[in-house]
Amino acid sequence: MNAKWHIINHLACAVVFLSVCSFSAFSQDIRENRYDRRVHRYRRHWEALIPTHTKIQFAGNMGLLSFGTGWDYGRRNQWETDVFFGVLPKYDSKRTKLTFTVKQNYLPWSLPIKQSRFSVEPLACGMYLNTVFGNEFWVNEPERYPKGYYGFSSKVRTHVFLGQRITYDIDPQRRFTAKEITFFYEISTCDLYVVSAFTNKYLKPKDYLSLSFGIKLQLL
Repeated sequence: MNAKWHIINHLACAVVFLSVCSFSAFSQDIRENRYDRRVHRYRRHWEALIPTHTKIQFAGNMGLLSFGTGWDYGRRNQWETDVFFGVLPKYDSKRTKLTFTVKQNYLPWSLPIKQSRFSVEPLACGMYLNTVFGNEFWVNEPERYPKGYYGFSSKVRTHVFLGQRITYDIDPQRRFTAKEITFFYEISTCDLYVVSAFTNKYLKPKDYLSLSFGIKLQLL
């Protein structure tokens, strides 16, 4: 009888020991899973900052030539946010100037061309803010001018634009740095031009509308 109870006690201790070990392993697994999930969230948030494309744009009141990068997002990647640095030749001024632009784009449709690697975005629209680096430009009117003489900033311009695009999906076996290349054009105007168009009836569309061209390389 004593031997029987001795065996039962050993079995009970073994069961308790195994239960404790299993619970410890389960708790450790939960902690590791929580840690892994936290690491994945951390990496995902930082990966979202990696630019998905680069662009080169000619004209558009952003400089003669502007170089930028940006991000695509949305369910169909219909939204884009870009940042550009541009070069404005001196022309009749004393020196060459640099510009900085933040641009928001919206592309409601992307239509594939059948039996080809091309697609068309029949409408691209959006707005952008542009500034020129230099002490000769100002946000608030200098005191040397009567109050309200200009009524606008010479340093920051707000633009709106409409355009179209055509995209070529590069064959995966021929991709080097980009998976797609897009050619686009845009017609834009800015706040100052709009005011001038309404207050000066003699102005023609070519005086307040700007035409620009660009290339987009889709990296991701």
